[in-house]
Amino acid sequence: MIAHQRTINKQISIKGLGLHTGVETTLTFKPAPEDYGIRFKRVDLGGSPEIPAIVDLVVDVSRGTTLSLGEAKVYTVEHVLAAIVGLQIDNIIIELDNIEPPICDGSARPFVDALLEAGLHAQTAMKDYLIIDQTIHYRDEKKGVDIVALPTDDYRITVMIDYQNQALGSQHTGLFNLEKEFVEEFSSARTFCFLHEVEQLHSQGLIKGGNLDNAIVIVDREMNDEEVKRVAQKLGISQSVILGKTGALNNKLLRYKNEPARHKLLDLMGDLALIGTPFKAQILAARPGHASNIEFAKLVRKMYLQKKLVKKFQHEKKEGVVFDINAIKRILPHRYPFLLIDKIIDFKLDESIIGVKNVTINEPFFEGHFPGQPVMPGVLIIEAMAQTGGILLLNGVENPGDKLVYFMSINNVKFRKPVVPGDQLIFELKLINRRNKIAVMSGKAYVDGNLVAEAEMSAAIVDRNDSPETKNKFEKPKEQYTIK
Repeated sequence: MIAHQRTINKQISIKGLGLHTGVETTLTFKPAPEDYGIRFKRVDLGGSPEIPAIVDLVVDVSRGTTLSLGEAKVYTVEHVLAAIVGLQIDNIIIELDNIEPPICDGSARPFVDALLEAGLHAQTAMKDYLIIDQTIHYRDEKKGVDIVALPTDDYRITVMIDYQNQALGSQHTGLFNLEKEFVEEFSSARTFCFLHEVEQLHSQGLIKGGNLDNAIVIVDREMNDEEVKRVAQKLGISQSVILGKTGALNNKLLRYKNEPARHKLLDLMGDLALIGTPFKAQILAARPGHASNIEFAKLVRKMYLQKKLVKKFQHEKKEGVVFDINAIKRILPHRYPFLLIDKIIDFKLDESIIGVKNVTINEPFFEGHFPGQPVMPGVLIIEAMAQTGGILLLNGVENPGDKLVYFMSINNVKFRKPVVPGDQLIFELKLINRRNKIAVMSGKAYVDGNLVAEAEMSAAIVDRNDSPETKNKFEKPKEQYTIK
C-alpha cells in the first residue's frame, strides 16, 4: 500500500440521475490539500456547506448510505466513496449540485474512470494508517450478519452472501491486492435487487432513477405477463421485459459470475471509507448490508479516535500503560501537591477508564491526617477519582483542548475501608449517560481488589470561551478540568 497521501491533478465532472431520488445531478471531483480528507460539498445550497465523509454523520441506511450535516444532505454515497478508497485517494472535494450522486451504470467504475482521467497526485504528507492490532467483531444474530476485522499488514476484504434464494444462491468473493484487483475485478460490479423488492421500494419513494440499465433485477418468483408489465411500469421501463432464464430480468448478462457478491464488497468498501482514515486489516463479512456496515464502521472509528488521542498525549509507548504521568500532565492542569493520579492503565473512548494512584508516606496530607495514624482523606480519594473521570470526559469530546469540565454534583459517596501509605488505589469509572453537554459517571476505588470507596458524579462539558454567565449557571462547581 502506498505511503504518501493522494489527491487528483485536476477537476472532472460526471452528470446523471440519482438512483433513489431520480434528480439530475452534476458531480465534480476537485483536488484537495493534505490532511483535508474526503468531503461532499452541496454547491446548490446557500454557503455551499460541506459534509465530511465520516460515519458520525450517517443518518439513513435504507437501500443506501446517507450523510447529513445541518441542512445539507447527500444520498447514496457508497459507490463514490468506494471509487475513492479503491484508488487510495485521501484528500478530495466532491461537489454536487443536487442531493444524490448519479447512479451511472450502478457500479463504481464510471467514478473510477473519471478519477483516473483526472490523474492521481502524490502529496508530501504521509498517510495516517489505522493499524488494527486486535480483533473487532460485529454480529447481528437476527439478520445472520457477522463482520470481523483481523490484524494484518495490508488491506483485504472477503465477503459471503446468502439470501436463501435459488436464483442467486450462496456467493463469496475476496479482494487481496488493492492495486492489482480493485479497478478491473470489483469497480464494475453493479447494484442489484430482487424482483419482489421492486414494488416495495417504489412505494417507499425510492428507486425513482432505477432501471434495467443501472441495476440487476434478480427474478425470485414466478410471474405472469400482467405482473411483469406492472413491474415494468413501476420501473418506468418502456422496452420489452421478459422473465429470463439467467436469473435476471431480460436475461441480463452478469459481468462476473458472482457479480452480486462483488457489489456487496464494493458497498462495504464505500461504507468503511466513513471510518475517516485508511486502515490495514483483514475484513471478513458474512451477509453484510449498509446497516451492519455502518455499525461496524462506528466500532472501528471509535478505535481510531482512541488511538489518535493516546498518540497525541502518550509520546512513548509503554507496556500496560495508556497514559503515564507525563501524559497526564499534558492533559490535566493539576500539579503538586494536587495531582492525585499516577497513570491510566485502561481507556475505552467515551465508555470507561482505569486510573492508578500509588499512596506513599511522602504525601503532604499525611503530616496532619492523622499524626501517628496516617489515613488518606476520603475527600482526596474522591478528588483522585474525579481527576480520572475528567480525563475520560475530556478525551471523549471533539477538540478536548477547547473544553472545560465542571463537576456539578457528587452523590452516593461511600467509604468502605481506610487507605494508608503503601496502598495502590485503582479507580474504575464508567460513563453512565451523556446528553448534549451533561455527563454522568459512576466510580469505584479499590485496594488489593477490595472496594474502598465509590461515588456517582455528574459533570458539565463547556467550551473554554463560554461567557462567565454560562459557566456560572452551574451551582457550586466542585472542580475544573481542562486539557492544556
